[in-house]
Amino acid sequence: MDVLKHFKKGSPKPELPNDGILRLYLMRFCPYSQRASLVLAAKHIPHHKIYIDLTEKPEWYTDFSPLGKVPALQLTAVPGQPALVESLVIAEYLDELYPVRQLLPEDPLQKAQDKILIQRLSPAIDAVYPVLFTKDPPGDALPNFENALDVFEQELTRRATPYFGGAQIGMVDYMIWPWFERFPALKHVVPGEYELDRARYAKLLDWVDLMAKDEAIKEIALDSETHAQFMVTRQEGQPNYDMAFPVAAEE
Repeated sequence: MDVLKHFKKGSPKPELPNDGILRLYLMRFCPYSQRASLVLAAKHIPHHKIYIDLTEKPEWYTDFSPLGKVPALQLTAVPGQPALVESLVIAEYLDELYPVRQLLPEDPLQKAQDKILIQRLSPAIDAVYPVLFTKDPPGDALPNFENALDVFEQELTRRATPYFGGAQIGMVDYMIWPWFERFPALKHVVPGEYELDRARYAKLLDWVDLMAKDEAIKEIALDSETHAQFMVTRQEGQPNYDMAFPVAAEE
């Protein structure tokens, strides 16, 4: 059951069936929310989606996420119906609880190295964030962004596999994908239709092409034009969280 709108300040708490099905609180354009959505989709785990307006959060949302962040996953089948927060915590919990199509490696060392690799995306996110969401990004933002991505090109070369997870998509792939889905929007928001250099990032861009064919990603992904349109509303200080929903498009 998905209510295709973002609940905001003053919105009543949604009435959902007491069916024991997981409840995911998210924002449609949030990459951290998308991490949780991808794991749920990849494992075919039933869940309800409740969308949260991050500019004007509903008063009741702190019942599920004390700091008001998304995503939050409410475990309605567990006594007390606790909620988990932080995308990586949620992803690992789901991977352990639903071992079908296990995403994290069994080997403790490889699991630790994969978690470190996920964290190494942070410099790229930090560098490109002002380019995507502010009107006056620093001049060195794009070079810093590209330098941070070199790590992932080198890692795919070292692993010599199509995915970071090996022959199949793993947790690293899903956890970093949301940003790679958004990076092509740069050509719509940066002068000169900016794109990553195919020669410099050959393996990484081949990985992007493979990932885009994954069923879980196709179920959830938005196109670069839609991401760019949302980024413009963010830059203008009036983020339109509902613009991805069909009803919103018709209004």
